[in-house]
Amino acid sequence: MACAASAAVVTVGLAVSPAAAAPTAPPTTPAASAQAEPGGACTAADLGTRHPYIKSSEVTPTITHFKGWYVTSGSTGTQTVNTSVQTTISVTVGVTGNVEGGFGVETLGKVGASLGLNVQVNYTSTSSASTSVTWNFTNPGYYGLYKGTKKVTGTYGSLNCNRVQQGDGSWALKWIEGADSGSYTTFTTLEEGAVRCEDNVPANSIMRKAQDLLDCGSATATAKHAAGPVPSAKADKARQEATKASKAVTADKSVKGVGNPAPAARAAALDCQPAVYRIDVPGKPLNWSAPLLANDGVRLRESNFFSAHLDNWRLCNVTERNGVVEASLWNWGNGGCATIPSDIANQEQAYLTTATCAQDDLQRFYIYRDVPGSSKIGVQNKYTGSMMGHDRYADGELIRQYSSGRQDGTGTYTLTGV
Repeated sequence: MACAASAAVVTVGLAVSPAAAAPTAPPTTPAASAQAEPGGACTAADLGTRHPYIKSSEVTPTITHFKGWYVTSGSTGTQTVNTSVQTTISVTVGVTGNVEGGFGVETLGKVGASLGLNVQVNYTSTSSASTSVTWNFTNPGYYGLYKGTKKVTGTYGSLNCNRVQQGDGSWALKWIEGADSGSYTTFTTLEEGAVRCEDNVPANSIMRKAQDLLDCGSATATAKHAAGPVPSAKADKARQEATKASKAVTADKSVKGVGNPAPAARAAALDCQPAVYRIDVPGKPLNWSAPLLANDGVRLRESNFFSAHLDNWRLCNVTERNGVVEASLWNWGNGGCATIPSDIANQEQAYLTTATCAQDDLQRFYIYRDVPGSSKIGVQNKYTGSMMGHDRYADGELIRQYSSGRQDGTGTYTLTGV
């Protein structure tokens, strides 16, 4: 596919070093910064990293399992009651729902710290099957047997290292609000118990939520019953609404393509800048090289006569917002655009490859830049939010996505003009 390069396109100030010129980057510390704070200083080693900050949080007591149960004077004592599922809560972070990598764990850890709650920080979910509650009933009455938790939801943003122009006109690297954000869901430790209509329980508590499902004051609650299960119209309605909401979320994820192969992409017209670049490992000969085979990935290779332009990239459909460049990366050698495969986009360390240029968000990347005079950059996928990096410096090593980036600085690259 030909790339339509237009001389009229503005170059949005990308600092590059010509292939034959010595780099002019100012001195920077070799290790990534230990702490990321908005407006705080960062180094070139941080360009390929990412850290979360919490924008909002909401805590909602939620009943996951429930059963209305009537105890007569002759049936007190310890009983085991099977409860029905009311709702299932899954731990998710971001559009992919991935909690494998460091970013998801760090996000949920900050949520717990900010709220003073012990929340789940790894992928898990409440049970989607009926479970039992064993309880010692000392008095007869109408009970609600329940299991529940505090569901925690909210939104996060990311902090990325990027160049910022200061009031005196000079430039500095600082932690800024990155171009991506998303939502999260987690929950606290599960609790179980039994509650009656006449019990005085704290407002906005898990026990109160269970008491609400008892339909206190209804004919069902006040009527005389034999010992055993009692139907609860309110609990049934809550369960149906939760099931409907769960199906809606599942359908929404399916539409977004999380974990599902995308339909065949149609080629999109590109408006590419005329400049051609290599994406190098700073100070070393290996750089990003696109695959010859469709099922292979972008790998570190050394440029030579046989590279066939597979190590040459152009920036296309370039925009800039708040100092952060967004672009598609078009490869001169195979005519494809860099992308994360849709069927593995939710996986930590999914590999980077190229595909027919379709201009979806999996093929769009944010580029974070060092101060002018340096060509060092960090690269972030728009859809997944993950930073690009490599596990080790070696010929043939795949370029992969890391949710928090490579904290040892190996996710920082050099955009070198060819």
